[in-house]
Amino acid sequence: MKVAIVHDWLVNYGGGERVVEQMLALYPDADIYTLVYDKGKMASHFPPEKVHTSFLQKIPCASKLYTKFLKFMPKAFESFDLSGYDLVLASSSSCAKGVITAPTVPYLAYIHTPMRYAWDLYFAYLKRSGLLTRFFMKRWIPGIRQWDYLSSQRIDTIICNSRYIARRIQKFWHRDAKVIHPPVDTERLTPNGKESEDFYIVFSRFVSYKRIDVAIQACGELGRKLIVIGSGSEEKHLKAFAASFAGSSITFTGRLPDDKVADFLQRCRALIFCAEEDFGIIPVEAQACGRPVIAYGKGGALETVVDGKTGIFFDGQDSQSLKEAMLRFEALAEQGIFKAQDIAAHAQQFSASRFRTQLKAQIDETVRMIQAKI
Repeated sequence: MKVAIVHDWLVNYGGGERVVEQMLALYPDADIYTLVYDKGKMASHFPPEKVHTSFLQKIPCASKLYTKFLKFMPKAFESFDLSGYDLVLASSSSCAKGVITAPTVPYLAYIHTPMRYAWDLYFAYLKRSGLLTRFFMKRWIPGIRQWDYLSSQRIDTIICNSRYIARRIQKFWHRDAKVIHPPVDTERLTPNGKESEDFYIVFSRFVSYKRIDVAIQACGELGRKLIVIGSGSEEKHLKAFAASFAGSSITFTGRLPDDKVADFLQRCRALIFCAEEDFGIIPVEAQACGRPVIAYGKGGALETVVDGKTGIFFDGQDSQSLKEAMLRFEALAEQGIFKAQDIAAHAQQFSASRFRTQLKAQIDETVRMIQAKI
């Protein structure tokens, strides 16, 4: 069987790229089609000989400027000739799912989210964009929105990463979606068998919607130790904010290799997770290490954290709500409520092997459905 895998872009390694890796584990000989490809960063995960890029790759610095190409992305993905393939799989949070396939070829798309900036977060993106970006957003997004809906109708089977995203897909595309939670490396991430140490962790990209400032303020006001792992556009602001809490113990590590992150996750008191995410792999990674999660009670975290067993939720995306949750968590932890082995066992339901099994079952079902129609 000749298989094509389509992904938005291959410029950094993250959750979406892990999904592509698992697709390749099922179909090692598959070809990969993507908007742009950063060979320097991604060759170790996705060899150049497997990757086919769009015409936008020819633009200088394409792997850095690709987010500016939204207007041209639909045409780029529709330009891929997939007529020689027996099966097409897409991994998409933007335009990758818009490829054109023959009616006789099974086509499944794993949707991380419908385009946030085209739908429910349009006004939030608009408010924090510069004057020039706002001008083009107002001009281009209505057309992108129409294309996004129309191209979603080409997919034979839609799979998504959470019930939260399934609801967004139904709302914006009027399509039903099968939920398969994304893969987490539960073989590499395991408990260390030791007692937790006296610090909390935030592990995230430093962007505004992650609300790292909430964790910093709560830990600063409570006098708790906080390790902040990651980097991003908000770094300077967050460091200045952390410095405003006199005597606080808030440490920024910058970006760390996977083994160092795993070490912190294994030793921390708990992970603090303040974002409203589509799914959120990091809380599952912490749980795989046997550590509980204090999470904002919206989005995908509601599907991965068990309140009172593998962590607790806080209701408001603000420091007061988080502080109350942290104090409640500490009281429960003193009672021995959170057991590392139980938390790690819970995380096993998000393993990579489980993901492959469920994905293959959906592929087989779709193949049978298409064959019955032709």
